[in-house]
Amino acid sequence: MENGPIIVGITGASGVIYGLRVLEALRRLGVQSHLIMSRSAEITLGYETKMKVAEVHALADVVYPPGDIAAAPSSGSFRTLGMIIAPCSIRSMSEIATGVTSSLLTRAADVMLKERRRLVLMVRETPLHTGHLRSLTQLSEMGAIIAPPVPAFYNAPTTIEDLVEHSVGRCLDLFGLDCTNLKRWGEPVQRSGAARAQSPT
Repeated sequence: MENGPIIVGITGASGVIYGLRVLEALRRLGVQSHLIMSRSAEITLGYETKMKVAEVHALADVVYPPGDIAAAPSSGSFRTLGMIIAPCSIRSMSEIATGVTSSLLTRAADVMLKERRRLVLMVRETPLHTGHLRSLTQLSEMGAIIAPPVPAFYNAPTTIEDLVEHSVGRCLDLFGLDCTNLKRWGEPVQRSGAARAQSPT
């Protein structure tokens, strides 16, 4: 795939760090990022990090107010490589699944689906009830990629940051973007005090 821009949505679900690392990774890769951060995400940012909203905005190339439903990403004529919502709350997921959108963030995601562009949702919720699962199935049938940030352990993570970076790297793989620091299955991994796993299961 050719490079960006990529729309990055950050909702109020726990795990705002995923959105921050996506923005940082895109900057390292030289891919333009367009950020839509919900009001709830700003609250979560204060609970989970020491960063200010302005610092998050500074990580993106372009920032849109979540209430500006007339902004560029609300139209299918706005060209983009796709959109990733990291993390994606159940409320946002549900709005996208029904097409009844109330903000620029969910409207932009709806546009990705109608234009048949890549939409990756890092859904953050567990356990999931049947209604959640039906909505996720509906989104998958509509073309979205459901990519919960499930940690991998074959890469011998030693910090929370390792787990976050791996999930972000795998999601960016879906856009044809290669994070060079991603440890992949089958590649040598340095381990201490543990035998190397023989399978990823």
